Amino acid sequence: MFSPLPESLDAARRPPRRRARVAVAAVLSALLAAGVLAAAVDPARAGGTPSSQQRSTTTANVVTPGNFTGFGFDQCLAPEQWKMNRWLHHSPFLAVGVYMSGASRACRSQPNLDATWVSTQLRKGWRILPITLGPQASCQPRFPRYGNDVKINPKPGANGRFYLARQQGKAEAATSVAAAKDLGIVPGSTLWYDLEGYDNNNTSCRESALSFLSGWTVALHDLGYVSGVYSSAGSGILALDNARVNRPGEFSLPDQVWIARWDGNANTSTSYIREDGWRPHARVKQYQGGHDERWGEVRINIDRNFLDVGRGSVATPENHCNATKLAFFSYERLLPPDGDSVPPVSKVKALQCLLKEHGLYAGAISGTYSPRTIAAARTWQEQHGFRVQDKWSIRHWMSLLVAGDHPVLKRGSAGPAVRRLQRALNAADPTVHLAASGVFETTTDAALRAWQRAAGVEVSGVAAPQTWAALKAGIR
Repeated sequence: MFSPLPESLDAARRPPRRRARVAVAAVLSALLAAGVLAAAVDPARAGGTPSSQQRSTTTANVVTPGNFTGFGFDQCLAPEQWKMNRWLHHSPFLAVGVYMSGASRACRSQPNLDATWVSTQLRKGWRILPITLGPQASCQPRFPRYGNDVKINPKPGANGRFYLARQQGKAEAATSVAAAKDLGIVPGSTLWYDLEGYDNNNTSCRESALSFLSGWTVALHDLGYVSGVYSSAGSGILALDNARVNRPGEFSLPDQVWIARWDGNANTSTSYIREDGWRPHARVKQYQGGHDERWGEVRINIDRNFLDVGRGSVATPENHCNATKLAFFSYERLLPPDGDSVPPVSKVKALQCLLKEHGLYAGAISGTYSPRTIAAARTWQEQHGFRVQDKWSIRHWMSLLVAGDHPVLKRGSAGPAVRRLQRALNAADPTVHLAASGVFETTTDAALRAWQRAAGVEVSGVAAPQTWAALKAGIR
């Protein structure tokens, strides 16, 4: 993105930006009436029908970005698939901003961005931030960019409510929704409007911009999408926050804000707006502007972002074998009972439960390291390439604890696979003491990096195939 912060940044330092895929109406001054807006997002009402690819993709895709707290990046062109794969496996990012529509975007052609690209990223775990860059503030000096892209109408109108600007916002929302549906971005997802920085001291410019964004939000809500706005902390976001506090009800405010504030702090705070606005979990911050980063031998020029949206990264509760406890800070080895030496009941129950879930043990969850339990443990060892023995070691624990699907995990990931990773890291190093929350946060990142360093695998903070294979082998 390219949103100037005149209070702190030199706009000349910023590389030009951004994106899209869908052609926008050439003249937005010919405002769309309500029925036309509906047709713009409903192919049947417009005289066409959705393609089978569109229907199947839309049905299968998840809401984006959904619930997430973690790192993201954005770039002018949506990257090729092989680059996305490399960055998924090696970078800290799990969210990507893509410009899908808007006549004023820098990258009007998006050769890689289509419904297959979107569905592929979502299936792999990426969170997509679909962005529109259409009409800009009337006092923004860099626009119109091409000459045939219009700006926000600054005329207040007879009632002083900037009716024309509001209608432009509604029209742009309809165009954005049409583009989103074409890409398989389902209702309930957040669509972001990129309003580049402008002079907030220019009253008609500021008020028409707010009115435009109000129309954008109203139309998105009517069409089933979540409203997001990207702008600089000192212009568009500040104006929205002031309207929220000082003029409640005058404008329809976005559900989420994306704050451009290049302060280098990976959080969602800024001194330019009040801390209570869009809390909890309704902020993104672009905290670093255009620069090159290299991950997995792939270099891309990006902006860096930190997201905290939806409910944040959350994991649903789990229940194994009627509430048998599986998570411990340490997993000691188990030996057959010998006189007064008896394996801890809680750990044996965890072993029995996990072996039962993998179809190797059919007995009771008794906590007794019985011959039947030992036989199931030996079967696991044989099936997974370990020396078969009655002892159940730390290596065996690690291989069993990570058993299951192995998606790429990193900061912001959440779910059962994260819990498996957290339990395995506790087994590998009893000094780690991770809570098996199912949410991949900073402590999990630090523990994974420490284990990767000790195990001799790439120290990335990403659980990718190499990491899963080493954990499965019990490497410590």
